[in-house]
Amino acid sequence: MIGTAAAGIVGASILVTSFISGVFGMAGGLILLGILLVFLDVAPAMVLFGIIQLGANGWRATLWWRLVDWNIVARYLIGAGAAFLIMRFVVAFVPDKAVVYLMLGSIVFAADLLPKSLAPDITRRWAPPIAGLIVMTLQLLAGAAGHILDLFFQKSLLDRRVIVATKAVCQTFGHVARIAYFGTFAAAWDDTIPLWQYASAIALALIGTSIAAKVLLSMTNEGFRRWSRWIVVGISIVYLIRGVWLLATGN
Repeated sequence: MIGTAAAGIVGASILVTSFISGVFGMAGGLILLGILLVFLDVAPAMVLFGIIQLGANGWRATLWWRLVDWNIVARYLIGAGAAFLIMRFVVAFVPDKAVVYLMLGSIVFAADLLPKSLAPDITRRWAPPIAGLIVMTLQLLAGAAGHILDLFFQKSLLDRRVIVATKAVCQTFGHVARIAYFGTFAAAWDDTIPLWQYASAIALALIGTSIAAKVLLSMTNEGFRRWSRWIVVGISIVYLIRGVWLLATGN
C-alpha cells in the first residue's frame, strides 16, 4: 500500500497531470509515469498508470467525441494492434527503471534527427499505421509514448481540438493494451494497493480532464503547438538525467 504522504503526492500528481494532458493531449502521462516509478516497481506502476490514463483519456475522448478523426484512428489501430501482438507473444519482457527513463527521455530527440522528408505527419497516407506500430511498441517498452504520438500530430495542420480528440481515442486503446500486457505478469498486481485507491485515482483524473477542456477552448493553435514542444523537451531532459543517475548509482 502506498503510504499516506506518498498517496498525497501521487493524488496531486494525477490531478495536475490529467489537467496538462487535457489541455495538450500529452505530457501529463509522461510526468505521471515518472512519479509512479518512484514509489512502485515497473510492472505495478504500468498497470496503475494504465488504469488512471484509461479513465483520463476515455473521458477526454467523450468530451471531444464529435471532433475525432475516425479515419486516422482506424488506420492507427492497424499498426498498434500488430505491435501489441508482436510484443505480447514474441518479446514479452518488463524493462528495468533505468531503461524506461532513458527511453522516455531520448525518443523525442531521436525523432528530431529525422530528415524533413521523413518528418512524421499523421495526415500522410501511411503515417497512422506507422505511428500505431511505433507508439504501441514504445508504450510497452518504455511505458509512455504519448509525446511520440504528439510528434505525428504536431507536424500536421489539424486543429488543436481535433488533435486532442483523436489522440485521446488512440491513447485509450493504448492504455487498454498496456493493462492487458503488463497485467499478465505475476508481479503486476500489487495486493497492498486497495481498490479505493484505484477508484480515487480515476476520479482525480476525470476532474483534471474536465477542468482542462475549458482552457483548451481559449488557446490558439500556435500557442498550443509551442507550449506542447517546450513541455515535452523539458520532461525528456529530466528523464534522461534520471535514467543516467539510476545506471550510475543503481538506486
